Parts: sequence; structure tokens; C-alpha cells
Amino acid sequence: MNTKKISVKYTSEELADAYVHPSILSPAQKKEAGNQLKAARAKVQAEITAEDKLTSDILQLRFRLEDYLSNGAFNPKLKFSYFLKAYVQLLNKKRKVFAREINIDETELSQLINDHRSPSENIIIRLELHSNKAIPAIAWYKLIEKEKEHYIITNKTIRKREEKNVSNRLAVAID
Repeated sequence: MNTKKISVKYTSEELADAYVHPSILSPAQKKEAGNQLKAARAKVQAEITAEDKLTSDILQLRFRLEDYLSNGAFNPKLKFSYFLKAYVQLLNKKRKVFAREINIDETELSQLINDHRSPSENIIIRLELHSNKAIPAIAWYKLIEKEKEHYIITNKTIRKREEKNVSNRLAVAID
């Protein structure tokens, strides 16, 4: 029987009752079920290795980064510096140690994290290699490009400043 015939024959409440079996628990049973669930979750958490936790955290960061990149809107809080800082924190290492691992000066890393400097292509590649390709260089690059795109679109000051350098504009207007 197709869904149209079913929805004509039965109300939505009847359909829900047919598929969802309500559980009637006393308050004591609910508390016991909660304790059992808590114990099961604690057991699973205890069995997770540090490597598995790091893998999970890195993948979560990567998916947040990719979701942000696929979203068209620019968020000034989610810049390259934000994701780099999050990456370093996930590693649970001091910045000095991480800077050595990717062969840059600690002050340069600080400038990148505090959004005072843009990364070079070399640093982007090093981040990909450091993460063992878990976070691809192209994702880091697209973050920077998204920032630049927003800057170019919204910066009216630079347009006014550069206007004096343009002469003999096209006579046609295409909007």
C-alpha cells in the first residue's frame, strides 16, 4: 500500500502509534535507565585511546572548516587564524613546540594565530603535511581566499583610493 492510501485510511496519530511504541517507566525505572546509559557511555569513553580521540577531534575540525567553506556567508570569527588556533589547541602542544614542528619562528606562529599576518603557501603545505593530509592544503587556502574575497567586496576605502588611478572608463555600464 502506498503512502497516499495509508494517510487517507489512517490518521497521523494512528500511524505514529503503529510505529512508535511508547515506553511507560516509573520514575525509579527512568532513573535506573539513566544510570545504565551513563555507565555505558563512561565505559565507551574509557576505551577510547588518545590517538582515537585526536583523530576524532581533527576530523571534527576538518568538517567544521569544510562546512564553513561550503556556506556562502562570511563569518569574521571563522578566519584562518581561528582554525589554526583550534588545530594547535587540539594537538595539546605548546605553540613553541608546534612552531618547531612546522619549522617557523614562534613569533610568526603567534602572528598567524592573532591574525596579524597571512600565511604563505609554504606554511599551508606544512599544515597539510603536519596533519598527515587530514586537513588538506586547499582547505586552508580557501579560508584565506574567502577572507580576501570579503575584503575586496566590502572595502570601500580602497575603491575610493584606487579610483584616481583609472582613466578612460568604459562607456557601457553592465550591472
